[in-house]
Amino acid sequence: MAGVTVRPMTADEFDEWMDAVARAYAQEQVAAGRWEADGAVRRARTENARMLPQGPDTPRMLVLRGLDDHGRAIGRAWAGLDHPRGAPGVAFLYDIEVEASRRGEGLGRGLLAAVEKAAKDAGAAALELNVFGSNRPAIAMYETAGYEVVTQQMRKQL
Repeated sequence: MAGVTVRPMTADEFDEWMDAVARAYAQEQVAAGRWEADGAVRRARTENARMLPQGPDTPRMLVLRGLDDHGRAIGRAWAGLDHPRGAPGVAFLYDIEVEASRRGEGLGRGLLAAVEKAAKDAGAAALELNVFGSNRPAIAMYETAGYEVVTQQMRKQL
């Protein structure tokens, strides 16, 4: 596994990331059939701004930049130290992404491990996440990193 560390995002990095993560989140919600396409990006931006009212300095949120062994930025992650459904001691991973040009180098596993360490250092006993069923590479990575299914949502088109 590639060596990866994390540090808090700067304000400029945060602004760039917020735009990208809102577009990606909206696209995932539309593809999953949860949201209509019209207004999806606006809705994603609104939800994210509500969850991060103080940007990267929002208390109980880890908004992180991943760095490789040479200190070069390789990705981003966002974890909340308070679980959205109130599970005690369980942090929640909202977003993790390795930059497209750096994928395939084992950095995803390294970034995930660095986020896990940051969450544990902040007092979390566990880290939970959601992954869309169509994202097979991510599912495989999470399984090999020791994540287990705790709930499962299923759907059949009629």
